[in-house]
Amino acid sequence: MTVTETAAAAAAVGRRERKKQRTREALIDAAFALFAEKGFEATTVEEIADAVDVSSRTFFRYFASKEDVALTFQAEQHDAVFAALAERPADEPVITALRRAAVSMARACELGELGFDPSRFQCLMDLIRDSPAILAGSLEHAQKKQIALTGALAERMGVDPADDLRPHIAASTAIAAFQAATDVMRCGRLGYRALSEAVDAAFALIEEGLNFPSNAPTGPTDEV
Repeated sequence: MTVTETAAAAAAVGRRERKKQRTREALIDAAFALFAEKGFEATTVEEIADAVDVSSRTFFRYFASKEDVALTFQAEQHDAVFAALAERPADEPVITALRRAAVSMARACELGELGFDPSRFQCLMDLIRDSPAILAGSLEHAQKKQIALTGALAERMGVDPADDLRPHIAASTAIAAFQAATDVMRCGRLGYRALSEAVDAAFALIEEGLNFPSNAPTGPTDEV
């Protein structure tokens, strides 16, 4: 293959990938518009596909289910938290770093920063509140992210998660704090006006008790 042919083939692949990405984004946009209009349970995969003028078969090339579409936003939230966590000062204690990262992500969702769509964010919050299927999927998704978060915190602390319980505790506690904040907002309790406010309050409650130093010695403690 000549240099020209190689460049042409690469360009064709690039066009196909961009087209796939546009189709995926169009399906997400259509799904959230329908969820907001009709509710999650009343929306069908066929309606989402029809809104983008593709077949249901095409829909399933991109998503396993309509629950999968709804939770794409949550996946983006988790990615944003990991990115924000990586940017926190290296000597910042882990719970403090997690608090700052989680609050910044929630505020970005609310304010439409970092590429987040506030209306899509509010739609997801409504879905979590109103749909048992989405609530269950949200909890499952968060639990899957716990392993990755444990690894990120262990690296930050300079420990091996195979030998040290602390990053596991910190990760599970962080997931629980965020879920508690979501539950409070879902149920309309305690008067918090925004998820970022509830997240900040949840982390504040645990910060002192689990605020491990980022450069602590390795190994489990012998204390009981």
